[in-house]
Amino acid sequence: MNTKVVTFGELLLRLASPLHQRFSQAQVFEKSFGGSEANVAISLARLGIASEFVTQLPRNDFGQSALMLLKMHDVENDHIIIGGNRMGLYFVEKGSMNRPSRVIYDRQYSSFSEIQPGSINWDQVLEQGSWFHWSGITPAVSQSAANVCKDALMVAAKKGITISCDLNYRDALWNYGVNTTTMMAEMVKECDVIISNEEDSEKFFNIKPEKNNVIDGEIDYKSYEQVGRKLCERFPKVKIVAFSLRSSRSADDNSWSGVIWDGKSLIKSKEYQMTNIVDRIGGGDSFAAGLIYGLINHPADRQRTIDFAVAASSLKHTIHGDFNLSTLGEVLAVMDGNFAGRIQR
Repeated sequence: MNTKVVTFGELLLRLASPLHQRFSQAQVFEKSFGGSEANVAISLARLGIASEFVTQLPRNDFGQSALMLLKMHDVENDHIIIGGNRMGLYFVEKGSMNRPSRVIYDRQYSSFSEIQPGSINWDQVLEQGSWFHWSGITPAVSQSAANVCKDALMVAAKKGITISCDLNYRDALWNYGVNTTTMMAEMVKECDVIISNEEDSEKFFNIKPEKNNVIDGEIDYKSYEQVGRKLCERFPKVKIVAFSLRSSRSADDNSWSGVIWDGKSLIKSKEYQMTNIVDRIGGGDSFAAGLIYGLINHPADRQRTIDFAVAASSLKHTIHGDFNLSTLGEVLAVMDGNFAGRIQR
């Protein structure tokens, strides 16, 4: 079977205040698009992996622009459905020094939030797929979006397709009265790969590392073996658990690394010191895409896989917007130690 990764989620209109302006200062906002699963699909396409993004978009100029964007990045979109009246929005205020970045969501009554079970023929969508990826953001948007995602998981599991989930806890979205732990546990049990950051597993399942203080930037990577073990015990189908690890000294100055647990050993990546960060939004999505790329192309080499994921996502922090527009060659160059940033002529 040819390798093709299918992702499912909401594509949002992103409106960012320019430079480092506060929302209250900004007179104009920079328009672009973003969304976790779309970010993953675009990253994978840029790396040479066939990818398809599935969602629901409104029949208006913004929906059409979003379709054009996906086509421009060679992401398949044949099964995107048209419905609803508006795109979901999110607003970004970029922080600096000791002032953190802020995000405000405006996703209620969005086209995607109103998607209905049965509107997507998952058997047809996944016929040529070898991997299905979703995130915890999708079921947080609405009950109907969660139900559509559950349908996809059921079909993917029946077909024996590899399933990955980036937990992506978003407290601001879980507001329609569901028990988040119960719902996510029901869905994550179908997964082969779990992707998390320093806090997601604690927020959803109360599984957390010892000796870590994320607020103070103290991260003991060895403690994530315990978290990986507990997640695999709770979800026996899971074979791989990966964590992106961020230590924040300020909004512009972070260290970035990752670990992978495969049920036998914990493997740590190189750690990158990132100063003067351009845009950290989408960093976790680019990590997920890099991990998927590594697991597909180097399934037996865990070290290369986690090193690739972290190198790819470190490059994302240099790029404005949600999408990691790095090339495979650029990622490999960083892995080889070429990160001095010299001009290429």
